[in-house]
Amino acid sequence: ITDGDRIIHDSWNIARHLEMRYPDHPSLFGGDVGQGLTRHINFWSDTTLGVAIRRLIAADFIYCLAPEDRTYYRRSREAQFGCALEAYCADRDRWLGEFAATIAPLEQTLSEQPYLAGAEPAYADYVAFSVFRYARLGSPHELLPDGTPVRRWRDAIVARFDHLGDHFPAYPLQRDEPDGR
Repeated sequence: ITDGDRIIHDSWNIARHLEMRYPDHPSLFGGDVGQGLTRHINFWSDTTLGVAIRRLIAADFIYCLAPEDRTYYRRSREAQFGCALEAYCADRDRWLGEFAATIAPLEQTLSEQPYLAGAEPAYADYVAFSVFRYARLGSPHELLPDGTPVRRWRDAIVARFDHLGDHFPAYPLQRDEPDGR
């Protein structure tokens, strides 16, 4: 973002900047302790939750991209993963089991309170939500069964701010373009 003459990169740095620059607005973290715990959620979302979701959607995600970007995506991800996208995402049942184990702490927490931050969402909720949003936009497969605590939480965040979470294109219904293979 640009705030005055400052340009801030990375969502974590943006959140910290907003917290310090606008102390008269509602806190994103709920104080220093909340900021420390939120940093943990941020790292966990990037390194654990994101990896579990990527195993389930990487082969589908390519079709969200413009046709001219698919070759790069496929080549770069296949080099990173050491195999074809389809092989990386094969054995869906195994990866769904690992995903369920990864989100078990979220399920437990959200079975006892409406948001990770408690009664109202805070930045920790939005950090974790962003990974679920990536999955929702990047694959036609719903990863969260109806009625589960994490599904209720995700849907509640989607509905906030006049359903802002639904204002973006969904997964493409047609996959009619070659993907650069």
